Amino acid sequence: MRGVKAFAGAAAAALLLGCMGSTPVLADTIEAALVRAYQNNPQLNAQRAQVRVTDENVPQALSGYRPRVAITASAGVQYTDTLSTQGGTPDVLVKTPIVGANAPRSVGGTVTQTLFNGQQTANRTRAAESQVSGAREALRALEQTVLLSAATIYMDYLRDSAIVEVQKSNVRVLEQTLKQTRDRFNVGEVTRTDVAQSEAQLAAGKTQLLTAEANLTTTRSNFRRIIGNEPQALAPGSPVDRFLPTTLPAAVELGLTQNPNVTAAMFGIDVSYLQVKVAEGALLPTVTLQASVQQSYEQSLIQFRSFGASAITQLSVPIYQGGSEYSLIRQSKETAAQQRLVLDQTRDQTRANVVTAWGQLVAGKAQVASAQAQVQASEIALNGVREEAKAGQRTTLDVLNAQQALVNARVALVTAQHDRVVASYSVLNTVGRLSPQVLNLPTTVYDPSVHYHQVRDSWAGVRTPDGR
Repeated sequence: MRGVKAFAGAAAAALLLGCMGSTPVLADTIEAALVRAYQNNPQLNAQRAQVRVTDENVPQALSGYRPRVAITASAGVQYTDTLSTQGGTPDVLVKTPIVGANAPRSVGGTVTQTLFNGQQTANRTRAAESQVSGAREALRALEQTVLLSAATIYMDYLRDSAIVEVQKSNVRVLEQTLKQTRDRFNVGEVTRTDVAQSEAQLAAGKTQLLTAEANLTTTRSNFRRIIGNEPQALAPGSPVDRFLPTTLPAAVELGLTQNPNVTAAMFGIDVSYLQVKVAEGALLPTVTLQASVQQSYEQSLIQFRSFGASAITQLSVPIYQGGSEYSLIRQSKETAAQQRLVLDQTRDQTRANVVTAWGQLVAGKAQVASAQAQVQASEIALNGVREEAKAGQRTTLDVLNAQQALVNARVALVTAQHDRVVASYSVLNTVGRLSPQVLNLPTTVYDPSVHYHQVRDSWAGVRTPDGR
């Protein structure tokens, strides 16, 4: 009887890891783990760098509005040996030799400004801005994925560590049961079969313990990979139902408007549409203004210095360029049509994901209640079977089976509690609200617009805003 109480107490303590609220005594919380993953996850930091890369598309597009300036200079040595003929009188031609060496030098500058290019610069700029918006949505999608992975692995570790404790308690009880069975065999109360059954159940219990410990080792490794530190004294995790919509239709509607995969697909349509406009702009005239100055010295033996300046407006009207521009327009239109289909597909997938996650959440709540009832019933059954075994109404195998049923029930309860919490985070992810702002995480939120405004209107410079 003392073994049963020890087993029940240890298992209950393990189950507390999955169902209690936050406890100040413990060192780590799920919120702190989410903060570390949000700040330090290398995949997430790489995506942030990718957004900064995309930001540079905007100043590149804006460069089409700005003038292009070039400075040229030349210097060298040349030798001249010429004989020029000039008319002196109607019947006499005067021949004048010009022989010598000179050092021609020149320096000049040219400024070219595009005045009109078929709105290609404007459309390229708008397309680049849409690319930036799409990259931010892709970053938001990855942020949610990382936070969901962090919450899942946190709860995985709680579940697997609780299962290990349950299996350890089971092994201790089985060892005590085997000892009691051998004592009873020695006094003739049971047969050798009962002892063998107890030994077999203990061996099976040790196998289950080894399996649980192997699973915990794997989970610990993944915890380190996703969150960035070894798990130590984890506090219980709790569901985030308070941040969820109250009904499934509301969740679906929210997912179709706020899920970052959907919004990223919308920006993809904008980019494709503007690329069509850019391609069509290649068929329109181009107007440029070019101003240049040049100072030259000793360009010839008879010319010591010259200076020139010009301002020219040039109109270029494309007539036919081999047909590539028309192919590019058709190609861009097909890409735009493809992006619209991608948006429809993304919406359908998002709707399915929301419904699936919502169903798992509802089922998880019911499974926790059922598992709790199963544990209570299994405890009562085990106590009853043990009492009946003392009176000779039950065999040792009946006791072992009842004990294994209780172990299975406790493992099922731990798993159900894990699934319940993870399902709530999954629903929050599918509707597009799994973010540090919604969860009120104590961390500085990464703002991609800061870098964007730092580089958008930059005219020159090779250093990045962080000094590289």
